[in-house]
Amino acid sequence: MNNKTLGFIGLGNMGGRMTRCLVNAGLDVLGYDTDAQRIAAAGARVAASIADVAAEAGVVLLSLPDSKVVEAVVEGPQGLLAHCREGQVVVDLSTAAASSTLRLNGLFAERGVQYIDAGISGGAAAAEKGALTLMVGGDAGTVDALAWVFKPIASKVFLMGESGAGHTTKLLNNFLNAVSLAATAEVMVAGKKAGLDLHRLLEVLNSSSGVNFATLNRFPHIVDGNYLEGGLTGKLMSKDVVLYLDRVRELGVASLNASGPLASFGLQTALGYGDLISNRVVDAIGDMSGGVRLHESRQALNTGENA
Repeated sequence: MNNKTLGFIGLGNMGGRMTRCLVNAGLDVLGYDTDAQRIAAAGARVAASIADVAAEAGVVLLSLPDSKVVEAVVEGPQGLLAHCREGQVVVDLSTAAASSTLRLNGLFAERGVQYIDAGISGGAAAAEKGALTLMVGGDAGTVDALAWVFKPIASKVFLMGESGAGHTTKLLNNFLNAVSLAATAEVMVAGKKAGLDLHRLLEVLNSSSGVNFATLNRFPHIVDGNYLEGGLTGKLMSKDVVLYLDRVRELGVASLNASGPLASFGLQTALGYGDLISNRVVDAIGDMSGGVRLHESRQALNTGENA
């Protein structure tokens, strides 16, 4: 085991970008993915199996779709638990259920392995630039010692508490993201149908109490037909809202505001946009509002839609 070799499991939309940043920083990265072409595209060395990653890497990073996949990678017969070594560190960058994270942390602890949960925010653009925000849970000393790993991929790292705190924080953040995106999409469709200048409407919103991440960073592009493809999909956004609901139920917190984003992103999936970026929720709402599009370019409208 080489403590300076990084393992990276899951080189998809976000994992591939993070891996590229690590490689560009001069770090030795051994990658594993079901699609080996993703590893080559990110510039990492190709591992034949999860066991090979566990055997060589001192720190193993995970970027996987959900807790079920994380659990399969960790607990499968050829998974990390079966092949990990005392002193290793596993960093889970996935959006996962905190209850699963806490359970896996206990299993790794029995083997002398530190399991760190690190939710990420910033989307594909920040991942591309190595400017993500990390919200981290786990042993403080271990997190401090991971600074050399986090530096190439994140501009901000927040230690949120013990195991599970990072993934809990991620779910809270993603729920607010879902609410603001879905609500802003509805407002922008209404503005279009009312005949308002959408750029001027955004100027008003961004100077007023309705300002949010979607009005500032998403819709100035969307109104011109650029959906910022490559980020969190509609299906994954729905998954994150459900994870949020599970977490607040565990905490005994009443959730009164989840029906809106659940309906909106469920509609996005039902109308065939679920595998596209969650920003396409505005088209789903537009479809149900008489075929409204915020932009005029038919070319922009048809690019990648319902692919």
